[in-house]
Amino acid sequence: MPAILTKIKEQAFRVQPTIALGVGVGVALAACAAYGARERKPNITCHNNNNYKVAKNGQLEAVSNGEATTCGGRCGAAQCALCRGEVDTDNKQNIEDADETQSVEEHVPGLNLEFLKQIVSLAKIMVPGFRSHEVALLSAHTVCLFSRTFLSIYVASLEGSIVRHIVQKDLRSFAALLMQWFGIAIPATFINSMIRYLESRLALAFRTRLVNHAYELYFKNQTYYRVANLDARIENADHRLTEDVSVFSQSVAHLYSSLTKPCFDLLLIVLTLATYSNKMKGNIFLGPGIATVVICLTGQLLRILSPRFGALAGEEARMKANLRHVHSRLIAHAEEVAFYGGHKVELSQLQSAYKELVAQMTCVFNKKLWYVMLEQFCMKYVWSGTGMVMLALPILTGTRIDGNTGEGISARTEYMTTSRNLLNSAADAIERLMSSYKEIVTLAGYSRRVSDMLVVFGEVARGRCVRAVHVAAPNTNGFQVTFKDGQPVPQGKISYTTDLSILLRNVPIVTPSCDVVASGVTLELRPGTHLLIVGPNGCGKSSLFRIISGLWPVFGGELSVPRPCECAHCAEHDAPGTPPERCLARPVMFYIPQRPYMSEGSLIDQITYPSRAAPGDLSAEARAAHILRVVRLDACAARHGGLRAVRDWKSTLSGGEKQRVACARMFYHRPVYALLDECTSAVSMETEVVMYEEAVKEGITLLSITHRPSVWKYHTHVLEFDGTGNWSFRPLEKDAAAITPGLPRLSEVKEDEAKEATIN
Repeated sequence: MPAILTKIKEQAFRVQPTIALGVGVGVALAACAAYGARERKPNITCHNNNNYKVAKNGQLEAVSNGEATTCGGRCGAAQCALCRGEVDTDNKQNIEDADETQSVEEHVPGLNLEFLKQIVSLAKIMVPGFRSHEVALLSAHTVCLFSRTFLSIYVASLEGSIVRHIVQKDLRSFAALLMQWFGIAIPATFINSMIRYLESRLALAFRTRLVNHAYELYFKNQTYYRVANLDARIENADHRLTEDVSVFSQSVAHLYSSLTKPCFDLLLIVLTLATYSNKMKGNIFLGPGIATVVICLTGQLLRILSPRFGALAGEEARMKANLRHVHSRLIAHAEEVAFYGGHKVELSQLQSAYKELVAQMTCVFNKKLWYVMLEQFCMKYVWSGTGMVMLALPILTGTRIDGNTGEGISARTEYMTTSRNLLNSAADAIERLMSSYKEIVTLAGYSRRVSDMLVVFGEVARGRCVRAVHVAAPNTNGFQVTFKDGQPVPQGKISYTTDLSILLRNVPIVTPSCDVVASGVTLELRPGTHLLIVGPNGCGKSSLFRIISGLWPVFGGELSVPRPCECAHCAEHDAPGTPPERCLARPVMFYIPQRPYMSEGSLIDQITYPSRAAPGDLSAEARAAHILRVVRLDACAARHGGLRAVRDWKSTLSGGEKQRVACARMFYHRPVYALLDECTSAVSMETEVVMYEEAVKEGITLLSITHRPSVWKYHTHVLEFDGTGNWSFRPLEKDAAAITPGLPRLSEVKEDEAKEATIN
């Protein structure tokens, strides 16, 4: 009876590993199947803005507030009735949004030809030539990676020799090899540190090249303005210029190390393992062949079931940029929000942006959970088992006859130890290569954003802007914007005058949204022709300044402006002037808005902006002090510490003081034309009159938008808009109030106010 029980136990112990193996394989296959089914319908779990259900016909429908709504074309189901537009909804997106969504779906970042083209174009920027600093860093980094592979092989061989002498109980040889092991640790640690150091230097060098190139495009032809106001392809350009460029540079540098070192490791380690297998008289092709088949199969499985990490990374970056934009907008308009008491609205917008980001990150985490589990099972356990087979085959099938002698046992022990270390290094190299695919796909998302940013900057600098506009119905009473491929085409002509005159011939005033606010404006301005521009709000007064300054395109007619100066003096001071043969050392046009911009620096830096006064420039300081007395800011300067005092002038100065600082800039640079856009609305009438008189004395031609009749007498001509697209340009009459029939005189306004006060 005991013998029978013993046999049953032996059979049970033999069956248990088989059962465990079968259960493990079954669980792995079930996980693979579940993960594959999950990846086939990613929208069921990834769309967090809507809830989805499967209809009776198997189609995917979105449910919002209990009613089926459109999924916006994001479900990916070929037979989805909602995507085909068969379900009419109240929140249906317009044509522009649908086209944008379709374009995004058709250009999902990934390992494709488009990604390779983007990487090549960006690589030409990051590595401009063979003699560049980046090539030297890449060469040094490659040498360190190659040296680290040799050191790894040497350390593995040294550890095998140490184990062999331990088995042989050879104390002297063991001590000598141990000293060699400690000695090789010094260069090994230095090489490891150099690899990380050079990778960081490479990332910084790549980022510097990209940032310099992007900045050059960003500030060319006022691209920074056009991207934010005339083009709708880039949201939050600041985030792309900072965060996206930084992450992309780090990813490229890390990916080079992740791809180069594993390739070196595999090449040299395979040759070394083949040499050791040959010493053991084993088959050098059987083990590598099995390993190759297993690696290819697992790699293909992981590639098929891999989520679209590139698209996920790009979407996450977009949501981070949106959250940052909401924060920056609140900081920029904190005072207005506080006055209105709009903190609840801003809080809801911040929470909405953050919840959107959290939902996207949660979706990514959920995808990575299943994918990493499958990846670890394949790479850690399947490959480890294959490695055991590779190590055992040369010993089990080898023809070397050493018997059970001590020498034979120590030789096999040395082989097992060395091969195991080398095999671990090879497995780690293969795992890094396999994981690099995920990094490459993630890199594709950032390369798409950086490449698109540079492409848009280049196109905008050349004058091509793309934005969603409304194509208006034909109107025979006014100017019609010409469209091509859904985008407006500027057809106006721009030329340069030689006599400092500004000429407009049938130039329409068209907003970036293609609204024609005035048609066929024709006027001629020369130095000394002081122009007053009046009209209701939204009639095109400020838009005219933007067209004359070149910020907005000319959609029709002909615009002639003075040519910007290219002489050394004007280039040094960043001030466009007249042609070199007639240089007046003064800019041609100088725009002063209602809300002036205060830069960082001292008070004299605010006055001399956009140029800078050199430290110790006494003439500039004397001139600035005189101008401060003219605009009545000398007491303010003394109160805040003088001309060289550095303050946060945006919050230090009041609204009227900031407007007077902007007028001080005009007096400092003495432009030919001053474009005044209600720039004295917060200044007292007494000070305003003094500044206008001083500007006329300085020979500055005034182009003013103002509603104060007290300064109308300083102008010679008037351009009046009626708000319906009509305009008139004529000399200013003596009775300034007569130029605007709909605008009452000041006396009439006072009489009406007195009557209202009496009635109340």
